[in-house]
Amino acid sequence: MFARRPEISGRGQFWTVQSRTMARPREFDADDALERATRVFWTKGFEQTSLDELCAATGLGRSSLYAAFGDKRALYLRTLARYEERSAARIAAALAGKPIREGLAAFLGALIDDIVAGPGRRGCFIGNCAAELARLDRTAAAQVRASLERIEAAFHEALAQARSRGELSADADIAALARFITAGIQGLRLVGKTNPDRGTLEDIGGVMLRCLDA
Repeated sequence: MFARRPEISGRGQFWTVQSRTMARPREFDADDALERATRVFWTKGFEQTSLDELCAATGLGRSSLYAAFGDKRALYLRTLARYEERSAARIAAALAGKPIREGLAAFLGALIDDIVAGPGRRGCFIGNCAAELARLDRTAAAQVRASLERIEAAFHEALAQARSRGELSADADIAALARFITAGIQGLRLVGKTNPDRGTLEDIGGVMLRCLDA
């Protein structure tokens, strides 16, 4: 019923979605549509998000939305993959080119600021998916696991570089540290959803930083 093809421009990836009954194809920025869909899913969750809300957020009709991304579940998993990719890149950028303690402290501080200010109280999109879908949806569970592994890998790489620079002890278990920091951030963001008290969150972050002394 529909045809689609990606078109690459200097601004990013665009899709042309065309129905046989339409006289002209409609071009739209796929990444922008995914960003807008992410905001809705992240705020409301999978079950509470309606197709009408997704259409309103993306500016696409139902037919165009299905043609470009598949059904609601497929779109949700696409937004989750995009969130994971950007989160891993953000961690790598935050920790690059600076001592590990300084970089991690700045990263945690930014998370805490975001929670206290309000937007961060949505929690982590990956963690939200784990709580809502992963128990009943094997595909979602596998994607959550892969997402957390990718986040962990970003921390592992930064910790390995820090150990090679002598910032961590030579026998530091960087695999365990990377797992602990990944889990700690999930816990920090979960606590922040219901208790956005700066002192409480900074206590948690402080313990995470002290683990670097182990």
